[in-house]
Amino acid sequence: MEQFVINIGRQLGSGGRTVGEIIARRLGVKLYDKELINLAARESGICPEFFEKADEKESRGVISTVVGYLRAPFVGDDGGVTNVLSNDALFKIQSDVIRAVAARESAVFVGRCADYILRENPRCVNVFLTADDADRIGRIRRRQGCTAEEARAMMERVDARRASYYNYYSSRTWGEAATYHLCVSTSPLGDEGTADFILEFAARKLNMKF
Repeated sequence: MEQFVINIGRQLGSGGRTVGEIIARRLGVKLYDKELINLAARESGICPEFFEKADEKESRGVISTVVGYLRAPFVGDDGGVTNVLSNDALFKIQSDVIRAVAARESAVFVGRCADYILRENPRCVNVFLTADDADRIGRIRRRQGCTAEEARAMMERVDARRASYYNYYSSRTWGEAATYHLCVSTSPLGDEGTADFILEFAARKLNMKF
């Protein structure tokens, strides 16, 4: 089977991770979400905490000063060095990891500008997931154990952060239909039904049978 990638952008509480897991399981491929942080850390030699702090946050100049233990050519005789990295540098490292994964295997990526990073890959399907506010709030409350007001505030905060990150690095518009191949709400179909819908679309776009 020819390699392919499905990239999922998502509003908080829309079920992006869950739908991605269903798709990955059905296709027998790996899903990469937070896992990218550990991969990027392992490849670069930088502590995962630095990637977590910069995760899906745009750069405004050098806003992340980190002390990392880096491999050559930065490592000195004592094996360690103080290095100043911007969020842009961390984004570059993570981008390289995403491209390397896509070059060696079929995969599902959730967030992290993967659709933009892989924009020259013709075997990509780029999807954006949304949902009704009530469904999003309910999902967040079940996961976080918070009030409806807290869930709504979290939705607004995280969505604004994701939009700023995506718009900054891609010069596109997060959540805008023209940015993706497919935009779909998980509310009418549920997680399993949405996965079915995406897989049917992906099969047609990629001219494959799943």
